[in-house]
Amino acid sequence: MNIAVAQSGGPTCAINASLVGVFKEALKVPEIDAVFGSVNGIEGMINDHLIDLKTMILTNEQMELLRQTPSTVLGSCRFKLADMNEDDSDYQRILKTMQQRQIGAFFYIGGNDSMDTVQKLSAYCKAQGADIRIIGIPKTIDNDLCVTDHTPGFGSAAKYVAATMHEIARDSSVYSIPSVTIVEIMGRHAGWLTASSAVLHRLGESAPHLVYVPECEFSLEKFIRDVRQEMAKHKAVICAVSEGIEVPEGVQSGVVDNFGHKYLSGIGSYLENIVRQEIGCKVRSIELNVMQRCSSHLCSRTDIDESEAIGAAGVRCALNGETGKVVVFRRLSDMPYTVKIETADAAEIANREKFLPREYINAAGNNIQDAALSYFLPLIQGELTMQMSQGIPMHFTIQETLLR
Repeated sequence: MNIAVAQSGGPTCAINASLVGVFKEALKVPEIDAVFGSVNGIEGMINDHLIDLKTMILTNEQMELLRQTPSTVLGSCRFKLADMNEDDSDYQRILKTMQQRQIGAFFYIGGNDSMDTVQKLSAYCKAQGADIRIIGIPKTIDNDLCVTDHTPGFGSAAKYVAATMHEIARDSSVYSIPSVTIVEIMGRHAGWLTASSAVLHRLGESAPHLVYVPECEFSLEKFIRDVRQEMAKHKAVICAVSEGIEVPEGVQSGVVDNFGHKYLSGIGSYLENIVRQEIGCKVRSIELNVMQRCSSHLCSRTDIDESEAIGAAGVRCALNGETGKVVVFRRLSDMPYTVKIETADAAEIANREKFLPREYINAAGNNIQDAALSYFLPLIQGELTMQMSQGIPMHFTIQETLLR
């Protein structure tokens, strides 16, 4: 049989490592002939826009280069399949592509919304009597997928956020005048990534002095009071703020994607203006934006290795006859750090969110407890030896004409 793999949702440093895991594992299986890459996620399956990865990835060196390349080499999408009972036109086109290409297994690398596609497509294939295995491989820097201990991509993003916060703290400490720096970090409803910046406390760093996540109610009055209290103790106060904390209407754009998710940004500059008005000190806001999800030069080796391993496990899962499943991590130990790869039903993960546990947040709701750091720290360990050219990390790319 042939297989197909696609990537969906927001880019990460590790999503291509999962693609390598699928590809490399498939090469070990004599029964698998072609390994197709679906361009722009499920849209490629709908439009029969596939490329043969065996003609693109020719050497072990190229596989290693792909492993270190950030973002989605096959392109991505945010496409929501309709309910098949209301409109199955896209499902028909996907099934036609799979049957014409003799695809016996499809692997979808993505987050919550991608697992919705896995669940729906698996159900449709079963209803049509098509023996095609549909497997989800998790990915998201938000770390908000249920069941799995953590998600590929999160560890590298957390490492970048913490390292950047460390550098911001050094930069902010050089002047004699009091200052406040507000760092806006990704996280729509879950504060995992923002909270991970607190791993600096294990280094003896006082920054971030304040951490605000969506799981706690946010009030401007309390925020200003918190900042004033920290300014009494520290010359330069650093605040880590999740983009998803509750703010007045109009601060963010209000534009939504196909899954109804708001595009968030602007909380940092909004709070900067509030601090300037209420306190009057030197203040700046920094929005980390896409850098936190695609900064492969500071990725976590643990994250990259695990991402490849979970991609390979997805192939084995399909070969064992499973479908409608997502491969997940179960943590066995923090120290020594040990995880096991298992499977879960896509229905347990699709359209659900895993939130930062309340016990990870202090009673005041403005910082992270030390107990949370034992969860975060193993995920950011290790560095890759990057392939470089002219002093810049090299990236694997596929000819643009093939992706059109």
